[in-house]
Amino acid sequence: MTLYPKLIMDALATVTYAGTKKNLVESGMVADQPAINGNKVTVVLEFPRDTDPFLKSTVKAAEAAIKYHCGKVAEAAGEVADVEVEIQTEFKSKPRPEVGQLLPQVKNIIAVSSGKGGVGKSTVSANLAIALARLGYKVGLLDCDIFGPSMPKMFHQEDARPYAVEVDGRQLIEPIEAYGVKMLSIGFFVSPDTATLWRGGMATNALKQLIADANWGELDYFILDTPPGTSDIHLTLLQTLSITGAVIVSTPQQVALADARKGIDMYRNEKVNVPILGLVENMAWFTPAELPENKYYIFGKEGCKQLAEEMQVPLLAQIPLVQGICDSGDKGEPAALSSDTATGLAFINLAQAVVTVVNRRNKEQPKTKIVGVK
Repeated sequence: MTLYPKLIMDALATVTYAGTKKNLVESGMVADQPAINGNKVTVVLEFPRDTDPFLKSTVKAAEAAIKYHCGKVAEAAGEVADVEVEIQTEFKSKPRPEVGQLLPQVKNIIAVSSGKGGVGKSTVSANLAIALARLGYKVGLLDCDIFGPSMPKMFHQEDARPYAVEVDGRQLIEPIEAYGVKMLSIGFFVSPDTATLWRGGMATNALKQLIADANWGELDYFILDTPPGTSDIHLTLLQTLSITGAVIVSTPQQVALADARKGIDMYRNEKVNVPILGLVENMAWFTPAELPENKYYIFGKEGCKQLAEEMQVPLLAQIPLVQGICDSGDKGEPAALSSDTATGLAFINLAQAVVTVVNRRNKEQPKTKIVGVK
């Protein structure tokens, strides 16, 4: 049978591209007229980026559609279709930089970690980022908790929807900016009322996109709010970024300190070697609003201080437990926005301590090596 371009385009018009919910022709993905040489058809499809999750399935569907469509036309004419199909791919966006070349304008990457959940790690991450911004630094914050993102609410940005911008030939996600901090979270892209039922590979791929396919630009500090424990997410971060150092958050109670030791051990593992910048003791004591001078050690006293001495790392801050921290977090107005409260001042002091230890670390230690992929 005789092949002609319209026949091929009609076939491609039956293939829906999942990224736009439209067919390949309507989506403008057919880069040029199909090339026909005898019974061989060559089609060039243009995808948004080389990491497009629908690339392989779309290519297979396009190839199958051409063969099926040509077969039906040939059958109607009493002929036999012997069609050889080649699908070539091009990309509107330049390829993602390789690991080791990501975030070239970011000076320091700080992982805020905890051995267990419920110790206030995200509260510390958000307030540390804001406090650094208030000190005049350019700050980015990535919510790395794919299954339990909290930053959109903490920054009062639940309804924000990041958009794409073109930077140096690449389509990148523009981070949301609030309180002087550039911030991204998977929470901007999923329903807040629906559980994220993803396998590990899907979660880590989403995390990589938030790192590598976002317009972070020039930053003095890039804060990573990591999920509790040790998981695929942590390994992905270690295999993707050169982390300047880790800040470990814990409450003073012994059960939390036991898990904090595991978090420290993860970063100090000989295959990881990420410096521990220091510990933050959160909920160090309870101070009622009506008795601001009183301290009640309801979770134990100075447990993190003792652990810091044992592990020979700095104790960066002791953050008191006050009703205002919870209220401000729920309202999307983090405590670090104000220096007039004990908690707000504690976070400003924490930020200053982090700047000090990072500067010392950079003078005394080489850049952290990215963990090899195995």
